[in-house]
Amino acid sequence: MADTSELKKQLLFSDLTETELGMIAKKITVEKFAKGKPIFKAGEQTKGIFLVKTGKVEISMLTADGWKQTLALLSENHIFGELSVIENKPTHGADATAIDDTEVYRFKTEDFKAFEQSDTNMMYKIMKTIARIASKNVHSMNEKLMKLLISY
Repeated sequence: MADTSELKKQLLFSDLTETELGMIAKKITVEKFAKGKPIFKAGEQTKGIFLVKTGKVEISMLTADGWKQTLALLSENHIFGELSVIENKPTHGADATAIDDTEVYRFKTEDFKAFEQSDTNMMYKIMKTIARIASKNVHSMNEKLMKLLISY
């Protein structure tokens, strides 16, 4: 079982009550990955939502001509894999690789879906946090795109 005081530090769970954190802690697993090891690969079955506890994770995809394109570098308290879970995709759409020795919390897809049915108030808080993170990411990408366009 994950430590609730450690889970509270994770942005995804920062709005949850102690009771809600206790319920989540019973379902969260901690997984370790050595530097360079894949956490998941594009096309693999969706495993859940991951939260970086320690270390760093690279999210990447291969381009049509076989080049690796880094989409994000994530460190402590970042989440990944959430889009595949929320969009009910059977497989992950990108690769996630530990670029340092890394520990992650994994919120399994089936547990996430079960909480959607059993505790809508808690899941509302989690989904609201995911929406805020997604919004921040869209704004960041828009800024990068504008800078790229202006530079031409």
